[in-house]
Amino acid sequence: MPRSGEDARRRLQDAALALFRERGYDHTTTAEIAAQAGVTERTFFRHFPDKREVLFESQEKLATALTQAIAEAPQDLSPMAVLQRAFQQVAPRFEANRSYSLPRQELIERTPILKERETSKLGALSQTLAVSLERRGIDGFRAQLAARSGMAIFALVLDAWFKDPSRSLADYFSRAFVELGRL
Repeated sequence: MPRSGEDARRRLQDAALALFRERGYDHTTTAEIAAQAGVTERTFFRHFPDKREVLFESQEKLATALTQAIAEAPQDLSPMAVLQRAFQQVAPRFEANRSYSLPRQELIERTPILKERETSKLGALSQTLAVSLERRGIDGFRAQLAARSGMAIFALVLDAWFKDPSRSLADYFSRAFVELGRL
């Protein structure tokens, strides 16, 4: 029975995370990931360009969701209020995937090549946010300042929430933006 592409993609991600945690990133091959997921290595490469990307595929979906949330925000909001609203709108995605996201983040934190990729991806996401803010008529410098500040909040909030999930991610975002305003 044929399996859906989305099912294979998810199985590859789950297999990769499990193998990376068990053996280490450097000691796991794409062939082993594919075998664990029950697909061929060729299928792996149809879904992901390299071994690192198996853990970062969701970044595109996140960028799309944030871009849409920024575009749909009321025009009278400040750039930081727009970002707060956008981050709170994507918070349920993270909460729904915590069982995957937490071990993924722990792996990234202890694997230099993955940490480097995450830094690059977050930089690209910051640029996407800035462009989205500019489309709302916000000056380029202010858009960059807001986007970079927003991404700092985003990373800090996720880290805090991974350490203590007793509060919702949306609550963490609210608190962080309030504290930034106080600074």
